[in-house]
Amino acid sequence: MSMIQEFKEFAMKGSLIDMAVGIIIGAAVGKMVSTLVENILMPIIGIFMGGVNFQDLSITVDDAAIGYGAFIQAMVDFLIIAFVIFMILKAIAKMKENFEKEKAAEPDPDPADVVLLQEIRDLLKQGR
Repeated sequence: MSMIQEFKEFAMKGSLIDMAVGIIIGAAVGKMVSTLVENILMPIIGIFMGGVNFQDLSITVDDAAIGYGAFIQAMVDFLIIAFVIFMILKAIAKMKENFEKEKAAEPDPDPADVVLLQEIRDLLKQGR
């Protein structure tokens, strides 16, 4: 098997494509959350903290500026994204649990040979 053919099989697997879609959507959601935090949440939090701009928070040591405000903003981004992912996974688990309950509640259909034997039995009863 050639390397190109092996790569085609690998690239066309459903799980790989699903993962790629998830990564692309995750990147878009991450960008939206970053924008939300940077332009809406952090200014509101800054107002309640006395007009603090988190982007400007830093400590200067000699010639180096340590921007801990950007780190705080990144942590808020992370917490929001982690919470959203947690809620999505929780909803998926709940749906899966409900699906399993519904599936367990449904009686298994009789196999075809059992149905056929029941029909033969009924016909024999009618013939008496």
